[in-house]
Amino acid sequence: MRHFISAVARRIFPPTETLEGYAQPELIEVIFQKTMAYDPRDNWPEMAGVSSVLDFGGGCGRHYKRAQRLSPSVRWAIVETPAMVERASVLSTDRLRFFNDISQAQQWLGAIDVMHSDSVLQYTADPEETLTQLCSLRAKRMIWERLSLSAANIERGVQSSLLGDNGPGFLPGLKEKLVRYTRIKIPEKVFLNAHQDHLLVERGPDWFRFVLS
Repeated sequence: MRHFISAVARRIFPPTETLEGYAQPELIEVIFQKTMAYDPRDNWPEMAGVSSVLDFGGGCGRHYKRAQRLSPSVRWAIVETPAMVERASVLSTDRLRFFNDISQAQQWLGAIDVMHSDSVLQYTADPEETLTQLCSLRAKRMIWERLSLSAANIERGVQSSLLGDNGPGFLPGLKEKLVRYTRIKIPEKVFLNAHQDHLLVERGPDWFRFVLS
């Protein structure tokens, strides 16, 4: 109930300060602290029995924590911004590593069971090039969540969120601010065509599942 009241208050009294971009230290620290406190209680069936995952845009490891419930020995490589990697690297283990380069993550993992990405591609500087790199990994499965695509043409814009809405859970005592991101939507056809080595097996309004053909 306290979290609900706080969330309502944040929207009734919107913040007046704005953070520009995902690399802001304050935003990164909020995500780090929230991830440290994150204690997932649900299972993630798609990660059962998985041995290696490249998590593109996985923050400080929230998805890794969730996947560990069914696959405690999974090797997990997170690809993030240099600023996020610098902060999150203190959490590295022999099974969790952070990289700011896709190819370096692939070298550490070797063969990749799953490429996972949740609401990230549209916020990269070059979504089409990033998509090409991720598809070239030839992961056995590709899992895309909360993906924003356009119908026909590239669409550029700016998206805003509340600082407290970034990262898992709730952070007490947070001074709320707005966070602004550049968003680039690529056409759905371009996205689908990039998966030339994979088969689309399932999809929804903003999520896709591919398997290596």
